[in-house]
Amino acid sequence: MTNNNDGLPLAGLRVLELVEGTLGEIGRTLAEWGATVVRVEPRAGGADRQAGARVGNVALGFAISNFGKASIALDLDLAADRAAFDTLASTSDIVIEDSRMRRGAAGSIDIAALRRANPALVVLSLSGFGANTSFSSWQATDPVLHAMSGELSRSGLPEREPLLPPGELALHCAAGQALLAAIAARYASVTGGSGDWLDMSLLDGATAALDPGYGSSGSAAQGVPASKLPRGRPEARFQYPIIACADGYVRICMLAPRQWQAMFDWLGRPEEFADSSFNTLRARYKSKTLIPRIAALFADKSSAELESEAQRRGLPLSSVLALDQAPVSPQFTSRNAFSDVQLAADIAIAAPNGIVEFDGVRAGQAGPPPGLGSGQNMLKTGWPDRVATASVPPGEAGALPLKGLRVLDLGVIVVGAETGRLLADLGADVIKVENASFPDGSRQTRGESISVSFAVGHRNQRSLGLNLRSEEGKTLFRGLAAKADVILSNFKPGTLESLGLAPDSLLASNPRLIIVDSSAFGSTGPESRRMGYGPLVRAAAGLSLQWRYPDDITSFSDALTVYPDHVCGRIGAAGVIALLLRRLRTGRGGTVSIAQAEVMLGHMAADIALMSAEARGHEVEALPHWRAPWGVFACAGEDDWCVVTVRDDADLVALCRVIGLDDMADIQAVADPAGRLSAHESIDRTLTDWLAGKNPDEAARALQAAGVPAAAMLRVADLPAHPYYRERAFLRLVSHPRIEEPFFAENLVVESRFLPRPPQLPAPMQGEHTVELARELLGLDEASIARLVDEGALERPADLIAAV
Repeated sequence: MTNNNDGLPLAGLRVLELVEGTLGEIGRTLAEWGATVVRVEPRAGGADRQAGARVGNVALGFAISNFGKASIALDLDLAADRAAFDTLASTSDIVIEDSRMRRGAAGSIDIAALRRANPALVVLSLSGFGANTSFSSWQATDPVLHAMSGELSRSGLPEREPLLPPGELALHCAAGQALLAAIAARYASVTGGSGDWLDMSLLDGATAALDPGYGSSGSAAQGVPASKLPRGRPEARFQYPIIACADGYVRICMLAPRQWQAMFDWLGRPEEFADSSFNTLRARYKSKTLIPRIAALFADKSSAELESEAQRRGLPLSSVLALDQAPVSPQFTSRNAFSDVQLAADIAIAAPNGIVEFDGVRAGQAGPPPGLGSGQNMLKTGWPDRVATASVPPGEAGALPLKGLRVLDLGVIVVGAETGRLLADLGADVIKVENASFPDGSRQTRGESISVSFAVGHRNQRSLGLNLRSEEGKTLFRGLAAKADVILSNFKPGTLESLGLAPDSLLASNPRLIIVDSSAFGSTGPESRRMGYGPLVRAAAGLSLQWRYPDDITSFSDALTVYPDHVCGRIGAAGVIALLLRRLRTGRGGTVSIAQAEVMLGHMAADIALMSAEARGHEVEALPHWRAPWGVFACAGEDDWCVVTVRDDADLVALCRVIGLDDMADIQAVADPAGRLSAHESIDRTLTDWLAGKNPDEAARALQAAGVPAAAMLRVADLPAHPYYRERAFLRLVSHPRIEEPFFAENLVVESRFLPRPPQLPAPMQGEHTVELARELLGLDEASIARLVDEGALERPADLIAAV
């Protein structure tokens, strides 16, 4: 069944899951982190057991989403089965239920009754668009979420149709948001004594965790908020150019002046690029000859040669790998990022082996996917025994769950900002530790005193100006770490050790401390110390090659996205709270390490498993030949588009009726494979013509009313006024004393019955709270603070010093 090793942070946690499909990864991750997870499904088995490609009669998508779980088969419409379920739920900690499931014989559950019987229970209710909105009945698919989140409008090339991102990235990122919400609510239940009912909208999760238009942004944005982007898809390939070489492609990232100088030297310091203006991104982006000159240099060299030489010169560069190359690359094989899973006696496939490491040990697959009814005996025996949690003083009524915890945040740019901001939004006292000589690159993007991106990514925090390269600064930091609960960092692996602040030494002084590191490729392995940026991670993990138009192999279209930074921030925050739960049980802290590339590969696990099965010669029973509308279609208006996704025969019949093909719908000609094949061209043509004359919102509403998943493509600027986002109160309009105009920011982690909404304290100026924190946490007097400022160990903002 599941791994109940007490060393894993969630050992003893009891989870009942009524979920099918991709979102099963929420429960799978909980199982990897030590929880006992029981999947409740109909007596005939969940529909996902037979969906998609199968090997040895096991659906690969089902296997990937359900490693390490047990299965109980019940018909919840039968009184005896319902009573058995209620008994198990009465001693559960978390119930995850997907209101989108067409349960049929599986029945439905009475959540209010479950919570009355078990007041400490956390119920995570998943739905496409949340409860009690005018969109609650709408159907969600991954493309629909891309369209309504604003992501689709930023994917693709100028003068072309929007390009749907590959895989199911929106659903995977929504699952990351749901994971954080569930673990945070469980912590609140343990420390506060009351459970919760979480209303988790997949659109909320995708909008927040994939590439939020009103969240912190990376260098790709160049200081231009996503809400200010021009209509159509902007040209962005020059920002992180992908360049052909002798055996494929490589991608380079030249952001800092020193990186440009490394490239300039490699080119032979040509006079054409000698002007000092080329130290700026703007000048390099405007040049029409720079990338062709680099391409000429790279053309006869292999990707391995280019990677080696770039590493020697200090220039961020990565091979652009295919998806089947990434899992077998030296970095990932050295880290055991993939392992074989037995689907049958003679059938094994390669699958991701977990997405995080706790205490230096990978929290990997907790076991094979469950056979139907594999946990049926639990209906008689109940849950396995667990180690009791230490007595916890009751928390403050109505308080945020992490109130009273102190976090030292060394993180920078996006993933660093997100992890700290999420913990602050949940109530932690987050102290951003920073130094003027090495500023967070997101603080100023266009010469302003503070950027909107930084303001939304660092709300509810305080700032301590501290020079970690000075001996006194290190001593002060060690003193802070001795009293802290959490330290966050996303430096290149080895940086803390080089500063004399190795995690082992910090934990020796404070065994209750929790230390988080998030890096591009992980803390170990031959490429662990490579400079890692999101675009390089996407290239090395096989995503960039997938994010192209099928008719143009050079149409790489992932330059504008910030994925996977935001979802990695959520996994990091969830890892922190998981270790806090273990600390309640054991009294000790620990470490959690996230490799962004491995999170991304986990999101592509089903495709990787299929490639593995085929490469090993296993017979793959593919999906039946399915020709039905699934994609982006032009509507009336300038660059107006509608996503239409037909999932099954019922959707296809409903679509035909909406667009006027009643004869096909009535005779059910499309309800068999031969009928679909013969009719697909007529259906596509009729749908295209029907949409061409319609407003995309009107078209989407008509299709959704018939049960067909569809959505108008929204731009980021559309979100604040859109009825869905207004009804959900997804955004709040906020201000900052150093920013002239008000701006929008995300409102909360999840809609809940009891979780308070976070405050909106303005993001700090660099070193704004140095004196306050030196007095409060370090016990320093004014003379000592002044001396440390003069010596450069402590830092205060220049304008505050001038005012003294």
